[in-house]
Amino acid sequence: MLQSHQQILKPLTTAHLARTMTLLSLSVEELSQEIDNELANNPALELLEQRTCPHCRRVLLGSAPCPVCSAPKTLDYDEPIIFVSPRDDFVPHDMWRENQDYAEDDISPAEEDLPTYVFRQIATELTPEEQKVAAYLLTHLNDDGLLMIDPIEVAQYYHMPISHVLQIQSTIQRAEPVGVGSRSPEEAMLIQLDSLSEGYEIPPYTREIVKENIGLVSRKQYPMLAKVLNTTSKNVQIAIRFISENLNPYPARAHWGDVRSPTQSKSFVYHQPDVLIYPYNNDINNPLVIEVILPLSGTLRINPMFKSAIRNAESDKRDEWRSDLEKANLFIKCIQQRNYTIVRLMEKVATLQRDFIVNGEKYLIPVTRAKIAKELNVHESTISRAVGNKTVQLPNRRIIPLSSFFDRSLNIRTIVKEIISNESEPLSDAEIVDLLGEKGVNVARRTVAKYRAMEGILPAYMRSTVA
Repeated sequence: MLQSHQQILKPLTTAHLARTMTLLSLSVEELSQEIDNELANNPALELLEQRTCPHCRRVLLGSAPCPVCSAPKTLDYDEPIIFVSPRDDFVPHDMWRENQDYAEDDISPAEEDLPTYVFRQIATELTPEEQKVAAYLLTHLNDDGLLMIDPIEVAQYYHMPISHVLQIQSTIQRAEPVGVGSRSPEEAMLIQLDSLSEGYEIPPYTREIVKENIGLVSRKQYPMLAKVLNTTSKNVQIAIRFISENLNPYPARAHWGDVRSPTQSKSFVYHQPDVLIYPYNNDINNPLVIEVILPLSGTLRINPMFKSAIRNAESDKRDEWRSDLEKANLFIKCIQQRNYTIVRLMEKVATLQRDFIVNGEKYLIPVTRAKIAKELNVHESTISRAVGNKTVQLPNRRIIPLSSFFDRSLNIRTIVKEIISNESEPLSDAEIVDLLGEKGVNVARRTVAKYRAMEGILPAYMRSTVA
């Protein structure tokens, strides 16, 4: 009996996980379409039109959010108020139409592939001849962002010294995503270490592990690794943790650009954010309120008449109807799990990034998806699905991608833009490095050049010409 029970439970658990992950990756607009499809195709599922709170099931009057779930448990500045709420309760469509022009001008996503995204960053640093070589190299990236052509072949093709081609490749490798254009995963991670070392302390033995012993890491032969490096297991664990949280052997799998899918609809970005954030009672000294949008104002439930009809159904129909019933139950549970995951994520993000939410981009704290995943005790892919394709409306009514909270260069880029906007005479990248150092930000000149290019800002000599 026990064996039979396990055989039935396992596929249901797997189906639950797979369905939850699928729903988690959807934007609120896509989720709305998915709910409509399920209601249309599954007779066991119905929508109870009575407005209820998605969390506590309290019947709601009018269009206000749940008075219990939206009420602060404490007025502690650092504890956000977070709950799930139907969209129409607080996002009148007329309001979004009024703000459409503003939002589209400010945050319209760029639709571009990886080679274009990288080339746009480095173009101003290269001569016209070097740009041709860079474009040629970028067209030979594989799906992982690794270079599939030998630089020697490129040097022969363009009748250029190999050292010059390698210099252009190095410029590509230090663009976002860092490590793109490397010949191997190990090389990509070494480039990322070079970049991180400009602002972070790299644990001992990290470079040695990446360069010569990454195979032992993938096979989890940690005692052997400690022996090879002649160090302690603790030092090995610290280095491996740093590698897993900060390095990506396949740069193209990182989140680069604003939009990775050219077929993605733009409308949800401007009109229908997935999460709203604003201060309680519009007082910036109060806790932040976070509303996670659920795109239905009623309650999904199992159709009671359908459930009763199964008992009297003919045998050839009974199995089919039970299958519909199981699918409906699964769908409801998976939506609940999706909401729970996003609520936990947003609570953690809002607590960590309150200064960014309230005061702007230069206050963003660099954080990785891996770190958040570890703190929430979930897989990193779960966080990536929860973040992907989602947008957040900030207190200033600006809508940004949720992925912006994980952009580790955004705060520095914002400071660079601020420095350049206030310059009386065009500042060189080296001078900007010095000014950043005075603000406690330590980066290399090439990093400033990369960030400046990412923001579409010309070099100093060209800014002088334009002026």
